[in-house]
Amino acid sequence: MEKLVNLLTIMSLSMALLVPLRGQCEAARAAAAAATSCHAGGKAGKQKQQPQVEGMFVFGSSLVDNGNNNFLNGSGVRADYLPYGVDFPLGPSGRFSNGRNVIDALGELLGLPGLVPPFADPRTRRARAALLRGVNFASGGSGILDHTGQVTGEVVSLRQQITNFESVTLPDLRAQLRGPAAAANHGRVKDQGSFHQCYLSKCLFVIGTGGNDYLLNYFNPRRNNGTEGGPPLSEFTTSLITKLSDHLQRLYGLGARKFVIFSIQPTGCTPVVRAFLNITGAACIEPVNDAVALFNSELRRLVEGGARPRMPAARFAYINSYKIIRDMLDHPAKLGVRETSRACCEMSRSSSGVLCKKQGPVCRDRTEYVFFDGLHPTDAVNARIARKGYGSSSPDHAYPINVKKLAML
Repeated sequence: MEKLVNLLTIMSLSMALLVPLRGQCEAARAAAAAATSCHAGGKAGKQKQQPQVEGMFVFGSSLVDNGNNNFLNGSGVRADYLPYGVDFPLGPSGRFSNGRNVIDALGELLGLPGLVPPFADPRTRRARAALLRGVNFASGGSGILDHTGQVTGEVVSLRQQITNFESVTLPDLRAQLRGPAAAANHGRVKDQGSFHQCYLSKCLFVIGTGGNDYLLNYFNPRRNNGTEGGPPLSEFTTSLITKLSDHLQRLYGLGARKFVIFSIQPTGCTPVVRAFLNITGAACIEPVNDAVALFNSELRRLVEGGARPRMPAARFAYINSYKIIRDMLDHPAKLGVRETSRACCEMSRSSSGVLCKKQGPVCRDRTEYVFFDGLHPTDAVNARIARKGYGSSSPDHAYPINVKKLAML
């Protein structure tokens, strides 16, 4: 009898603690929904599905950048001109594609009410309510290493992207959800735990980076601080994974719990790499692919359990962009594409064959091409990566779970 009384006492105390927390969570969700209802993008009057996550925060390189580099005066990696955006409703927006990038397509599948805004756009902070549905911090040309991309001009490193989230966006989010008291106390409010549990833990933190660390560092003829040579591939890759793990742990410490991590694409099959080595036909540069495949295998191992000791409550969805794109390259007719080796747009010589020529011509049917420029996929390929990452039951595409299941946790 005494044990029963103790049990009932514990249960009543637990309920007393959980009921206020549940109320706070419901209030936070209501605030987020109300705040974003007036800022949603898309067509007026169109019924949209209920968002499956509270928000999506994006970090990485040009494959996921949606316009941050537009606001970097010294950047040599920009996509704010035609033919970029030729099929995008907003036209040239800084996305390195003819239409959507993979973040846009994933956001649609998750039911987000509008496009995730770029951090560097001054309008993003002014529309503070829209922050609750996410912010994109990615910067074209950046990588895992702090100095990656500096040869292209001004970039925002992954470390600085996370700092921008920590020092600017997090306080804004707290202020939006908690009211003036949170801003006055710099986020150190009494119910900070509920902010993490009710909001941040329900958001997705998306990371797409690493390819530039190989293209602009490891395979750069003059790497290792401007001198010939450098560490062997295995050592370089281990260093990248260690640094990426440190960045993930930093986000975890800030409250992130659900991570979507994209692999590096088959870089050795991109038009810019093939052109650099004067490869004709459909052949890929397999030594380059082997290097990024090594990184991808180590990244999957990190997701598999390597990050667990320091991030015990974290949950991951690893999206195998390499496999998804490689399947399209190897089986084009089956998967609805025709051109697997050439870029859809005419290349700019000043960008070393990576970016499209300003106002240059483009292919007529973009859906038949894998690559829009020398490095970046077309809208059709980005949509396929997003669909597979979101809903595929195959561990070859999404591991250990897909994004839809991750969102439901």
